[in-house]
Amino acid sequence: MGTGTLALRSFFARIWSYLNKNRRTAIPVAALATLGLVVAVAASWGITSSSRTTETQLTSSVTDCHDMVTISVAGRNDTPVSGTTAMLVDANGNELPAALSGDHKSEWLDPVVNAGSNAVGSDSNAAIYIAYPANLNSEEAAVTAGVANTERVMREISSVCPNTKYSIVGYSEGSDVVRRVAMAIGNSQTDIDPDKVLGVVILADPGRKAGDGTFIGAQDPNHPDNFGTNFGGKTAGGQGALPDTGGDFGKLNGKIASFCSDGDLTCSAPQNISLLQLAINVGRQINIDALQNEGLTPATGQDVAVKLGNIALNAFQYIGSNPNWMKSNETFLQVLLKVSAPGYKPGQASAAPVAAADSVATNDMSPLAYLPQKVFNEIVGLIVTNTNTIPVILSDPYQQTLGPDHTGHHFDYWKDADQSNGKPLTSAEYAAAWLTHLAQQAQKGEPVTTNAKPEPADLAAAYKAAKPETGLATGSTTATPSSTTTTSKTSGTTTTAPTTSGTTTTAPTTTAPTTTVPTTVAPVTTDPAAAVAPATTVPTTTVPTTTAPTTTTTTTPPVTTTTTGGH
Repeated sequence: MGTGTLALRSFFARIWSYLNKNRRTAIPVAALATLGLVVAVAASWGITSSSRTTETQLTSSVTDCHDMVTISVAGRNDTPVSGTTAMLVDANGNELPAALSGDHKSEWLDPVVNAGSNAVGSDSNAAIYIAYPANLNSEEAAVTAGVANTERVMREISSVCPNTKYSIVGYSEGSDVVRRVAMAIGNSQTDIDPDKVLGVVILADPGRKAGDGTFIGAQDPNHPDNFGTNFGGKTAGGQGALPDTGGDFGKLNGKIASFCSDGDLTCSAPQNISLLQLAINVGRQINIDALQNEGLTPATGQDVAVKLGNIALNAFQYIGSNPNWMKSNETFLQVLLKVSAPGYKPGQASAAPVAAADSVATNDMSPLAYLPQKVFNEIVGLIVTNTNTIPVILSDPYQQTLGPDHTGHHFDYWKDADQSNGKPLTSAEYAAAWLTHLAQQAQKGEPVTTNAKPEPADLAAAYKAAKPETGLATGSTTATPSSTTTTSKTSGTTTTAPTTSGTTTTAPTTTAPTTTVPTTVAPVTTDPAAAVAPATTVPTTTVPTTTAPTTTTTTTPPVTTTTTGGH
């Protein structure tokens, strides 16, 4: 990851140099500056691994039925590749976009998805990795292919093994795939039976809604409906970086575990970062891999310019199709966010903007009469919906999420146990214990019970699953709680210096000025483009005052207050 970070910073330097030399370029400077942030944020999906060469004979078939199959979707550059991996085949011997765990190895997901097989045996439980592009040549295209491949493999298995149950696991870029698959199955948008899906694990969910807990739709927020062991982890603040991909899981509600680490900007990005959100929407549709590796070249620049031009065209087309738009409270930035979403289709039906209240009959007024108010709304909206943009940029989002040597919060899920605070298992270990329980129930052919507690043997099986090659400790129930010493989005520490009022019989005493660290309160909303009351930053300074002589000396000791929570 260190090399990637250096390359990223070098890329930023090249962009800055280019902009200084080409101030009149056809691509707006502001757009390019914003786009530069795409790499910092969108690269949060960048999980890389070394290239592998394995036996490629196609020997694994969907006709080998199992009681439960764990469908696994790994992150960027961590998926099976046809021609270098032994791929799964269908009942007719045709290659499928998947490989058995063992034929493909993932240093991150192996500990989670192999736990069930270790407990009940590979004849009863199997883990399968889905092959998909898993790159950022076009993030949206890659995820769309992942969704199609996942559904195809599940259909092929179900066609010859109708009694097989499923669990589904996704991480990083793969978590976006898994969320969309689970939403489609739960809402009966595919022909895959939702009753066959026993559990879904999403690690670093980019479609997470603000306020979502770990176990979405569960009767008890501390555990899934079919596993009675409490998780003990706290809910992360913020929301996913791709809010337009979020939604309800329908019949799968209560079977979802969406793990999110505070500070992992893929799933806990603060609200009111609309310019960054616009940049992310653009980045999902262009070749970020080429832009990051090559910098700004004629080819990458054209790619960016074409996409920005299409978005601008769609925005003006949208406004033109809404004759009351000038009278509404909708801002141009909100329009850009709407039309820049990858799923937006020009001309598609959408809710009409809400017209502003007016004491004069609106039909009797020219649209230009609303221009002053519209300009005012644009300015206020730009400020209000970007109150957290600068803090996010200054926090170095790439480093915070994907720090070198796996120090970023995107890797917390394998090291976040906190025994002293009631969280004995890491997120990955808890997921492994849950999937182990589901595999055991599927093997017995019994309905999944809701009051299950993991036995020591079950946990031991989870711990003995293939471990990450990163050297991260797994299977430890006494992990030392991690501490944060920076005043970032995840935690902040405010120390109030001792205040001393002294006295003397010969001269008055002057009280030293006390400065309170500015506190930023971000508005809470599920729509980052919504115009709400702006965040307030109030640095408070007490002006030095002179106190008359007294005969009493009082010293207040230092008070340290630590605040941990959302953005």
